[in-house]
Amino acid sequence: MNYRAIKAIYTFEMSRFFRTLLQSFLSPVLSTCLYFVVFGTAIGSRMESVDGVDYGAFIVPGLIMLSVMTQSISNASFGIYFPKFIGTVYELLSAPISFLEIVIGYVGAAMTKSLFIGLVILGTAFLFIDLDIQYPIAMLLFLLLTCLSFSLLGFIIGIWAGSFEQLNLVPMLVVTPLVFLGGSFYSISMLPPIWQTVTLFNPVVYLISGFRWAFFGQADVAIGISLWAIGFFTLVCLVVIWWIFKTGWRIRT
Repeated sequence: MNYRAIKAIYTFEMSRFFRTLLQSFLSPVLSTCLYFVVFGTAIGSRMESVDGVDYGAFIVPGLIMLSVMTQSISNASFGIYFPKFIGTVYELLSAPISFLEIVIGYVGAAMTKSLFIGLVILGTAFLFIDLDIQYPIAMLLFLLLTCLSFSLLGFIIGIWAGSFEQLNLVPMLVVTPLVFLGGSFYSISMLPPIWQTVTLFNPVVYLISGFRWAFFGQADVAIGISLWAIGFFTLVCLVVIWWIFKTGWRIRT
């Protein structure tokens, strides 16, 4: 394992994050705080509890997941797209490092950024909402798995994208709707039976359900199934990335 190469990629990506701190950090945190104020405090105070949980507290896990997923995809996709855009990706391909080391460097940096943002948003939530975390270790585990799986997805998107428009296409048209339809602001048990079945094909449901269980001890899907679904999704992303580097798809063209 070439740890020096991993460190070089990781350090470069993290330095880019701190150079654009206003856009990379303050923007998602402030926008999520507005969600807390509008949905949690203003609207939540006029709504009934969901499964015995105050609505303002109920939406916190979903809002954190929304920010973490979008930031993971954005950070990882931009991280690998820029070397493609300016041509330095060929330096990576010709260097004595494996695809796994490249992935660890870029995805590890994207995970770190998203985890940092997620924890700051969680801390901010305590300022607006009375919140209690029943299983903090499980909460951190689901947060890490979310950062990992969606950073891998973002890495794939960054390789696939041929322009900046395509780079934003999947997060805007696919990921955001999946998050909103995945139970961010409601329990899927509130949906009609047929839509409950359809929703189970949405991988985001399992992430939000498991993350919410860590807070309140309640979940729409069994925790074992959630972990299996997240693990399977992560494995699929790893296999796709391995195939991309093996064939050179969208990298050498």
